[in-house]
Amino acid sequence: MRRHDSAALPLPAEGRAGAARPRRNEWHAFGLLLPYLWEFKGRVLVALVFLAGAKLANVGVPLVLKEVVDGLDRDAAVVAVPFALLVAYGALRFSNTLFAELRDVVFVRVTQRAIRRIALTVFRHLHSLSLRFHLERQTGGVSRDIERGTRGISSLLSYMLFSIIPVLLEFGLVAAVLLAKFDWRFPAITFGAVAVYIAFTIWVTEWRIAIRRQANELDSKANTRAIDSLLNYETVKYFGNEDYEARRYDENLRRYEDAAVRSESSLGLLNIGQSLIIAAAVTALMVLAAQGVVARTLTLGDLVLVNALLIQLYIPLNFLGMVYREIKQSLIDMDRMFRLLEENREVEDAPGALDLPPGPAAVRFEHVDFAYERSRQILFDVSFEVPAGSKVAVVGHSGSGKSTLARLLYRFYDVNAGRITVNGTDLRDLRQASLRAAVAIVPQDTVLFNDTLRYNIHYGRPEATAGEVVEAAKSAHIHEFIAGLPDGYETGVGERGLKLSGGEKQRVAIARALLKDPRILIFDEATSALDSKAEQAIQAELDRIARGRTTLVIAHRLSTVMDADQILVLDHGRIVERGTHWALLASGGAYAQMWALQQREKEAAGEGSAPQPA
Repeated sequence: MRRHDSAALPLPAEGRAGAARPRRNEWHAFGLLLPYLWEFKGRVLVALVFLAGAKLANVGVPLVLKEVVDGLDRDAAVVAVPFALLVAYGALRFSNTLFAELRDVVFVRVTQRAIRRIALTVFRHLHSLSLRFHLERQTGGVSRDIERGTRGISSLLSYMLFSIIPVLLEFGLVAAVLLAKFDWRFPAITFGAVAVYIAFTIWVTEWRIAIRRQANELDSKANTRAIDSLLNYETVKYFGNEDYEARRYDENLRRYEDAAVRSESSLGLLNIGQSLIIAAAVTALMVLAAQGVVARTLTLGDLVLVNALLIQLYIPLNFLGMVYREIKQSLIDMDRMFRLLEENREVEDAPGALDLPPGPAAVRFEHVDFAYERSRQILFDVSFEVPAGSKVAVVGHSGSGKSTLARLLYRFYDVNAGRITVNGTDLRDLRQASLRAAVAIVPQDTVLFNDTLRYNIHYGRPEATAGEVVEAAKSAHIHEFIAGLPDGYETGVGERGLKLSGGEKQRVAIARALLKDPRILIFDEATSALDSKAEQAIQAELDRIARGRTTLVIAHRLSTVMDADQILVLDHGRIVERGTHWALLASGGAYAQMWALQQREKEAAGEGSAPQPA
C-alpha cells in the first residue's frame, strides 16, 4: 500500500485567495465549446444548408426585381405584365423567411443541449471541489458567472450562425453580382466601404468592451453584496445596519451606473460613425448608377438592383458593432464560466480507488498533521482509534480542532502528514462516494434546503419510503412537532431552515442522518442547540442509535459523553488526555477541570449535578 506522508504543509492553489488570473484570448472559450456541439454535427450541417438557402433567396430577390422593373419599362418591347417574374419574386421572399425559420427550428436543439450539458458539467464540478473552495467563494458572483456564461453560449451560437456567417455569405454573393453586372467602380466602393466600416467598428468596439468588462465586474460585486446581505438578514437586523448595508450596496451600484453610462455613451459614437460610412458609400454608388441610367449604359432596373443589394448588405452591417461586441462579451462570459472548470480538485479519487467493503468499520488516525493555511497548523501528531461498533468522544475548548477531525474523516480535506484509515485502508485509496455513503454526520450548524420538512429528512436517503421517513422523524423526536403543523411534513422550512428554531433544525438533521443508516456516525455538537430537558429526551435515543455503529462524538457538554468507550481531550490541536469518563475524572487533569466548571454552571442554573465517581 502506498504512503502519503509529507512533512510539508502546502497550501493548495485554490486556497490562495485573490490570486490573479492570467488574461488569455477570449476565443479560447469557443474552442472549449466545440466538443459540446459535435454531438449534433448533423443538425449543424442541416442548419447551414437552410442558412445558405435563405441567403440565396435573399440575393435572388433584387435580381428578379430588376427584371420586373425592366419588363415594365414603357420603352421595352414587352407588352404583357411579367406575371412569372412577379410570382418568382413572391416565392423568393417567402423562401427567405421559410429557410430562416427552418434553420432556427433545426438549430435550437443544438443550442439548448449545449447549454444544458455545460451547465450540468459546471454544476457537477463545483460539487467536486474541496470544502476550501466553497468556504472562500462568493456565491452571488459564482451564480452570476454561471448565469452569464450559459446565456453567452446562446448568444454566441445565435450571432455566429444567424449574423456573422449570413453576412459573410451574403457579402460574397453581392460581390459576385456586382462584379458580373457592373464596372469595377461599384465593387471597389462597396468593398472599400465595408473594409473601413469593419475596421472602425472593431476599433471602437474593442474600446467599449473594456468598459463593458468593468461594468460586468461591478455588476457581479453588487450582486454578491446583495445576496450576502440578504443571507445574513437576521444579523443585519440584530445590529440595525439596514442603512449601512444599503449604502454599501448603493456604492457598488453607483460604480456600475458610471460604467454603464460610459458604455451607452460610447455606443452613440459607434452608431454615428457607422451611419456616416454607409451613407457616404450608398450616395457614391447611387450617383454612379444614376449616371449610368442617364447615359443609357444601365437600365432603371439596374438602379433598383444596386439600391436593393446595398440595402440588403448594409442593413446587417448596421448591427455588426453590436454583434461583434456581443460575441466578444459572450466569449468573455463563457471564459469566466469555463474557468470554474479549471479550478483544481484539491481532493480527488486516486486511480484504481477502491470501494469500502460492507460490514463494520473501524477508524484510525495515525500521526495526523493538518493545516487549513500554511501559517496556522490545526492538528499536531493526532493518533487514536475508533474500533468497529465503539463510541469515541472528542472534547476540548472551542478552536481546539475537534470539528476538523470530522471534516478529515469525511475527506473534505486531505491530511498534510500521517494518514486516516477505515478498516486499514487509507481514505485516499477509497472512492469518495463509497466512503461518504458509509458515514453520516449531525453537524453543529445545521443548514436545511429551502424546501419541505419531508424533503429535508428524505435527503438522507432519497430512495427511502414515506414510512421510513416518519420512523426516522420519530427516532429524532420531531414527528409529533411535524404532525402538529397545519401542513405536516409538507411544511416549508425557509431559506437555510430559518423558519425553524435551532433545536428543531438539529432534530431534522438527526432524523436525516438516521435515515441514511450509516456504518459510521459523527455527532458534531449534535445537541448543542437543545435545552437541557430536550437534550436529555433525545440523548437516550442517540445512544440507542449509536449502539453497534462506529461513532465519533464531538462534544462540548461533557454529560453527553459519559458513556463513551474512550474520551479524547484535544487542546490546541494535540491530544493531551485520553481515557474513560471516570478515569479522566480520577486523574484530575484538564478533563476534570472542565467537568468541575460545567457542574458549577449547572448548579448555578438550578439544573442539578451529574453523578460523581465513588
